[in-house]
Amino acid sequence: MSATKKKRAVKKSRRMKAAKRVSSKQAALKNTVNPQAPGDVALKYLSWNDVELETMHPLLQRQLVVGHKVMLARVLLKQGCIVPLHSHENEQLSYILEGALKFWIDGKEIVVHAGEVLTIPPHMPHKAEALEDTVDLDIFYPPRADWLNKTDAYLRK
Repeated sequence: MSATKKKRAVKKSRRMKAAKRVSSKQAALKNTVNPQAPGDVALKYLSWNDVELETMHPLLQRQLVVGHKVMLARVLLKQGCIVPLHSHENEQLSYILEGALKFWIDGKEIVVHAGEVLTIPPHMPHKAEALEDTVDLDIFYPPRADWLNKTDAYLRK
């Protein structure tokens, strides 16, 4: 084996060993972190598979990850799901991963497709409809108290 090939093999071996160390550290961290302690300022590292999937009604499910001052929600909407007109004190960023949502907001109809983001200021009334099966990531600042304490009856109809 040439010197260049030996160097490459040694570098590859080192990278693989380092990746295994990182992977085992991540696995250990994953097993020790409490992913659902609302308002907890501790480090969290988790998979969506480890986060409770809450069914709001047959067309709407969500998962919540709450940090100290921010909330990330993964919202799963079946085609035809309507999120009724509502507003909240929280600033909201909605990023569509799959599908499309039609929003009625600020006197406009806006269709947000996969790969697109909508920012919604605090206290701005809005409504949405899933035009197809949709996976939406919503970021809220501050975290939605009504979602955490389950007083969000407008979503549970």
